[in-house]
This record gives sequence, structure tokens and C-alpha cells, in this order.
Amino acid sequence: MKKTIELKVVDLQSLLGVSDSHLRLIEDSFSPKIVVRGQEIYVEGEENEISQVQEVFHEMAQTLARKGSLTKTDVQQLIKIIHAENGKTIEVSDMVIHYSRKGNISPRTKGQETYVQTVQKNDIVFSVGPAGTGKTFIAVAFAVAALENHDVDKIVLCRPAVEAGENLGFLPGDLKEKVDPYLTPLYDSLGILLPRNRLKPFLDKKIIEIVPLAYMRGRTLNNAFMILDEAQNASAMQMKMFLTRLGVNSRTIVTGDITQIDLPKKSDSGMIQVIKILKGVDGIGFVYLTESDVVRHHLVRKIINAYDHNGDVKKQK
Repeated sequence: MKKTIELKVVDLQSLLGVSDSHLRLIEDSFSPKIVVRGQEIYVEGEENEISQVQEVFHEMAQTLARKGSLTKTDVQQLIKIIHAENGKTIEVSDMVIHYSRKGNISPRTKGQETYVQTVQKNDIVFSVGPAGTGKTFIAVAFAVAALENHDVDKIVLCRPAVEAGENLGFLPGDLKEKVDPYLTPLYDSLGILLPRNRLKPFLDKKIIEIVPLAYMRGRTLNNAFMILDEAQNASAMQMKMFLTRLGVNSRTIVTGDITQIDLPKKSDSGMIQVIKILKGVDGIGFVYLTESDVVRHHLVRKIINAYDHNGDVKKQK
């Protein structure tokens, strides 16, 4: 059976979501084939399923007209309601963080699932684990999803510019050119999640800011998603400074690997200290990822295991 759904008075981009993210939710939840052409949606499949898809689109349009916006959470809830009304127990996965131009961003390991669940339940989350476990990428995915769902107005990503083998003063270029190499991993994650034609305006308008940790001093960020990456290299005072930037309706994720501290003394790491100080505080969550959560090249996990078993090379010199 085939059916045409006309949506002449609806802003189709708002209805279907950024990069058709809302449409993908529906496609993942129902069997019929869905094709969008202009202001018309063509649905092909079993009659009962087509009726459900049509009902979801109708409710989405009603929600959009009432609220003036439509979020991924709204669409997920509507799909659940339609399934429940039709006697089905199919659940829309709440583990999908974001629908990017390269597909669904969702956890790939048990540790990452715990990470996602912890972020969903807390306003401040500390994610601790070795390289390759997706700490930064998942944090950035949550931030982009919050921005696109209008849960926050801006994203601020920062890293401490700690000198690991090179001195900033001897590097060529102005201050931005000196610190940008430290911030490259954050740019890389954003580049995967957002197409360049959308990312550049966000950066130009400072809707998304990528800055060294020192630039956070004196700021108060309301309606923002803050991320502190490589936090093991933040001092105790810097960690306190960053956490106290949190304003009204803001959230933060702090990521780090406490086995790769570049500070003069490991005991100076603000991340090690904050784990002890804030553990057990309501609204603050801690996640500990391990080598079993590594999602990079299969050899990365073996490298981490080898170093764990043989100790820190620096100590052996």
C-alpha cells in the first residue's frame, strides 16, 4: 500500500530535524519506506504501519505548531506513545546521542553505555579513561545534540595548554597559532558531527567556542554546554575555576586520562583531587572507562595493556 502525506503549511526542515534526524528516528522505528519530495511525504508498506507513521507525522506537526520547535526527545516520545496505543512494546532507543551526517552516534561498548546513561542523569559528569575510549567524542556529541535540540544556546570546549615536550614561547606564530595545536582534537570531533558549512558559522559567531582553559577565568556561562578535555593536566585551582563557571541551565562534561599527566607533579592534577572531593555529590556523575572500551585501531588496546603491565616508561629511565 502507498500513501501520500501533504505538509503544505509546515516548515519541513523543523519537522524533519537537522540533517533529517527526526526522519531517521521514524525510519528506525517503523517498517514502511518513507520518501520526502518537496512538501510531500510518500509512505509505502503495510496499511496499519502506514497509519501509525501518518499519525506520528501529524502529532509532530501539532507539537511544532504549539511549541514553535521540535526536539529529538519530542519525536521519541511521540513514537513511544503511538507504539503503546497500537499494543506494541517496541522501544525507541534512548542510547542514540546524536544523528550526524555520518549516521547515528551511539555507545559501542558497555562502558560507553554507562557513560551515556550517566550524562543523561547528571548535570556534571567526569569521564576518566585511557586513550581511544571515546571520552571526548561522546562529550562533544552530547553538546552538539543539546545545541541542535535548543536545550542550550552555546557550546564551550576547552583544554589546558600544558607543554608536553615543547615550549609555547618557542613555537612560531601568534597566540592563536600557538594554542590551536592543543585544541585540534576538539576541532576534529566537531568536523565529524557537523558539516563545514554549518560548523564555520557556529565558530564565527562564537555559538561554539574552542579555547584554552585559561580563557575561562572570570566568565559565567548560562544556557551552555561546557567541556573540559585532557583535564588531568588542569591544576587544582584551574579545575575549581572551570567548574565554578557553570551558570543557570548549563551542563558540563570533564574528560581525562589520569595515566597521562604532563604536569611537573602528578599530585598537582586537579582531576585526581576532584574525584576525591566531589565523589558522592548529588547531580555529579563519575564514569571510569577501561581498555575494553577502546574503539580505535585494535592495536591501541594492546598498547595500553602493554604499558599497564610494564609500567610507565618515564619511571624506568
